[in-house]
Amino acid sequence: MHVCVLGAGIVGLATAWQLERLGHQVTVIDRAAPGAGASGGNGAQLSYSYVQPLADPSIWRQLPKLLLSPSSPLKLQPQLDPLQWRWGLAFLAACNAQTSRDTTAQLLALAALSRTEFEAMQADVAPDCDFSATGKLVLYASPAALEGARAQLELQRTMGSEQRIVSPEECVAIEPALADYRGQMVGAVYTPSECAADCLKVCAELMRVLSARGVRFLLGADVHGFARSEGKVAAVKTSIGDIEADAFVMALGSASHKLGRAIGAYLPVYPLKGYSITVEVDPSAGAAPRVNVTDSARKVVFARIGSRLRVAGMAELVGHDASIPATRIQTLAAATRALFPHASRLEELHPWTGMRPATPTGLPIIGRMPSAPANMLFNTGHGALGFTLAFGSARRIAEALERAAS
Repeated sequence: MHVCVLGAGIVGLATAWQLERLGHQVTVIDRAAPGAGASGGNGAQLSYSYVQPLADPSIWRQLPKLLLSPSSPLKLQPQLDPLQWRWGLAFLAACNAQTSRDTTAQLLALAALSRTEFEAMQADVAPDCDFSATGKLVLYASPAALEGARAQLELQRTMGSEQRIVSPEECVAIEPALADYRGQMVGAVYTPSECAADCLKVCAELMRVLSARGVRFLLGADVHGFARSEGKVAAVKTSIGDIEADAFVMALGSASHKLGRAIGAYLPVYPLKGYSITVEVDPSAGAAPRVNVTDSARKVVFARIGSRLRVAGMAELVGHDASIPATRIQTLAAATRALFPHASRLEELHPWTGMRPATPTGLPIIGRMPSAPANMLFNTGHGALGFTLAFGSARRIAEALERAAS
């Protein structure tokens, strides 16, 4: 079967890898280079066992501070955009305990599958991507926040996650670079099995290997729409001409909503704008972290990728504005100084922004939709967990195509 994958981010490339392994003829289309969108400078964490959705009951009590504080990690800038309002109302409706539990269970199952498939990709491709498996600490600054984390930990434990609450002293024993921050935290959730890697390098390695195996890459091609015939998509219309295929997979991130609408599918996918910096670290022992760290209060993540430290955070509902305000980058630099004052001189920050495609609940859209043509599958809406969930999502797409062919 000839399958056309729309999108060369980590989700699209993982899909192409899965399909090529199964013997399909694959074409990948994107307007930019692999990983140039939300994949390029993401948080680098592979968070397989800690997947608490953003839509959580705790959002309600945090909402005034999150929306009104100029330094808030969550920012809302109302647009004349019906999708933003519809998405926002659906997000608030999802901020309840039952939805959060259900979402957590589904995300953990998908993440477990993704870990297995990522490891299969590593064995197959052997990517040079600064991979590490040093675990993860999620830090909490108040007893109330830590108790909330304990409840989430207990929920995730019933679903197979292996985690534990650790004291500030244990945090420092696990990650000595946190020594100067000991007095600012009351504890943390420690997950020994979590990993990290440079997602952009994974994207580049996948393209290199897949190209050598015969996968066709059409880069620099804008997708304009679709040609339909007998209830199916016959071709995708692009700036370089129509591309025909037997089946199509839409993995276009935050651009998926507009193109989905063109074929009758409502995709509740809206961009959550995030930022990152990437800095060279001091190689001295204990200066920079080797364990993944998430500061829950600041909603900032730290991941070691080789000789660099990736610092990422924020979630802004501001449309498709790709500007990088200096204040946001300064916030990330300040967080780095606060937690890891000896980690880096912060001389070159390499600022980045990306539009993480999110659904209101946090669950990605994978597979067919009843209102869309039967040969169009969707793989989008992964939010901040795109890297984590990419290979499991790709496996499910491959299985859906196999079922259709049998």
